[in-house]
Amino acid sequence: MTASQHDHEPTAPEGGGLVRVRLDLAYDGTAFAGWARQPGLRTVQGELEAALTRVLRLDGPAQLTVAGRTDAGVHARGQVAHLDVPRAAWEAVPGRSPRQPGEALVLRLAGTLPPDVRVRRAAPAPPGFDARFGAVWRRYAYRVCDAPQGPDPLVRHHVLRHPRPLDPATMTAAGALLLGEHDFAAFCRRREGASTVRALQRLQWRRVEDGPYAGLLEGTVVADAFCHSMVRALVGALLAVGDGRRPPDWPRGVLSARRRDPAVTVVGPEGLVLEEVGYPPDAELAARAAQTRARRPDPPLAR
Repeated sequence: MTASQHDHEPTAPEGGGLVRVRLDLAYDGTAFAGWARQPGLRTVQGELEAALTRVLRLDGPAQLTVAGRTDAGVHARGQVAHLDVPRAAWEAVPGRSPRQPGEALVLRLAGTLPPDVRVRRAAPAPPGFDARFGAVWRRYAYRVCDAPQGPDPLVRHHVLRHPRPLDPATMTAAGALLLGEHDFAAFCRRREGASTVRALQRLQWRRVEDGPYAGLLEGTVVADAFCHSMVRALVGALLAVGDGRRPPDWPRGVLSARRRDPAVTVVGPEGLVLEEVGYPPDAELAARAAQTRARRPDPPLAR
């Protein structure tokens, strides 16, 4: 996406005319061209805004602000967004039912949205809440199958198949060398005027022991924010370490060069899931949003 494709960033509502609503949502990104609305393409934002406009009976189109703009094919289990709704429209959602507006909105959206996107919770946001600029961290998971037979057919749309055996301990050791605040330009697609400095807080791998992903490798990546393609490039570099093609200190050397290395593969989006977004205590929300806007005027974008 170019800078011209950024949405207008609405400011927090003032007075009693608007209610800022926090939405917690999940989606299967397989059939979406990413989060951000794009003319002629099916996107998560486009589906949600159309449904919200209809259900809330808004005079104009709903405008969502999201914690992280995921790329085409990327999934989310813990995405967060907000929108500002006229108070009268918000209070009218339950109709004659005894439900609270948030509960009624979730129920009505379940009957309006397609099955690959769901709003799990809707509620008035605390003062100062901003889904994007108020976040203190985002947690992603990336799942990889290195078994010779490939992934279980029931999870195949959410797992990357890798043709060589992987060692999660070696990958975690290599990832530890990348932790901290750095310029991640070597692992990001450069955007004019956009910062590539990020604080990587966690990057580790494990072999899943049970559940639907049993036997798979699962990477956990946490940072204050991510620039475009950053997680998928980091995963690509660590896969090369995990299967023995590169030494454990190679990703650190790539990072230090601060330029894209053609030897780093940006892996596919199918294994990537936004699992959770973290926010500070309610009393610190406004200060966090102001701090983030001042430090990073370009919004954190899709992976």
